[in-house]
Amino acid sequence: MSEQNQLSFTEPGEKKILFLNSYGLWTLYKKETMRFLKVWTQTVAAPAITTLLFMAVFALALGADRAAMGFRFTDFLVPGLVMMAVIQNAYQNPSSSILIGKVQGNIIDVLMPPLSPLELTLGYVGGGITRGLIVGLTVLFAFSLVPFITIHMTHPLIALYFFVSGSIMMSLVGALTGIWAQKFDHTAAIYNFIVMPLSLLSGTFYTIDRLTPAFQAVSKVNPFYYLIDGFRYGFLGKGDSDLMIGVLYTLGINCVLAYVVYLVFKTGWKLRP
Repeated sequence: MSEQNQLSFTEPGEKKILFLNSYGLWTLYKKETMRFLKVWTQTVAAPAITTLLFMAVFALALGADRAAMGFRFTDFLVPGLVMMAVIQNAYQNPSSSILIGKVQGNIIDVLMPPLSPLELTLGYVGGGITRGLIVGLTVLFAFSLVPFITIHMTHPLIALYFFVSGSIMMSLVGALTGIWAQKFDHTAAIYNFIVMPLSLLSGTFYTIDRLTPAFQAVSKVNPFYYLIDGFRYGFLGKGDSDLMIGVLYTLGINCVLAYVVYLVFKTGWKLRP
């Protein structure tokens, strides 16, 4: 090996970009991304079809021309259904990946390489974010092909913030769930009894002014309400909530969740024997 090559050679685990092991981080992220892309018919196409069926059922039952917030009901539904798909799929990727690794006993293959807690957090959560965004874009594209749906995009940057924020939030929740869970029933319980109810009762199919004051107050604690309403504001230019409150609330939750996930990976809670 020449002197020049010896000087430029670095071990795979050596940190090359700032304080990150970029090689290891990219490998983990690639693993998390390829695991759902290899079965894209289940992880991308199936959620898109399910969301289209939601739209078809509500359009047939209530009428596509029914008004909501001054827009056709189908146009009103689009942002909420897209965000629901993002929320559900961003959660499922890290939760299933970490739990499967624990059940099969190969989680050690991820914990033993020279990956810091921050790199583990970024790798697992990055895979969930990618899945959430890909599914969301696929659903949005499918909606754009439906003749009776018009895709509005009034404030693209606002829509982008809530689009990414929702994916980050649920990827972090999914990572925490996968670390905490000991069996698949645990992750299913969190999804069925927390994630699904909160996403369905967050203003996806209605405006909050249709609720009683007590239920309006409950809805305003639900972070999914701000994600869906903020995302809808980016499309339609109208929303039920204060946009700045939604931004700060979701940003604060994401920061807290990210720190908790980092601490969990750092301590090895539920991961190390």
